[in-house]
Amino acid sequence: MPLRISLDLTDRDLMFFRNALQRSRRAMQHADEEEIFDAISMVIADIKQTGPLPDFINRRLPDIEALTIMFHDEEWQLPRADREQLLATFIYFGDPEDLIPDNIPGIGYLDDVIMIELLLREMCHVRDAYEDFCSFRRDYDGNDRDNRQVHIASRRKQLHARMRRRKAADKKLQKQASVW
Repeated sequence: MPLRISLDLTDRDLMFFRNALQRSRRAMQHADEEEIFDAISMVIADIKQTGPLPDFINRRLPDIEALTIMFHDEEWQLPRADREQLLATFIYFGDPEDLIPDNIPGIGYLDDVIMIELLLREMCHVRDAYEDFCSFRRDYDGNDRDNRQVHIASRRKQLHARMRRRKAADKKLQKQASVW
């Protein structure tokens, strides 16, 4: 029988994660992006090889993989601030000695999953816009490469503007402290 555990993270609780992310961001300042993604790929491979995964980890792996695809999509041109959020979170995720050491069976990745959930919440408008961008790109039926690039760039510009508007509106309405 499944057991549901809900956590309400207060502003004070989020401070722990905010501090951990700040440490990750400082570490990221001198890190090479490809090294970070190589490390994440190795962590994901290690996680998958450890045998049966707890579902709370297994459900987040496709999200992490989708975020890496979005990060590397050259046509999308993920804005710098969003790139930094992803990199800081990935550095945190790849650190085996974060708030809860990853080698603790069953719960070692709990803090990493919480951090991924916080990132997914913070980046919901980015992910929605990216999904719309991918749909537009996939459905684009123009064969003229130059014309395609103009339309892709125009759609990207519209979606980036939509992301900024929605993020700004969320910040105005937000009553809880943001991790970022």
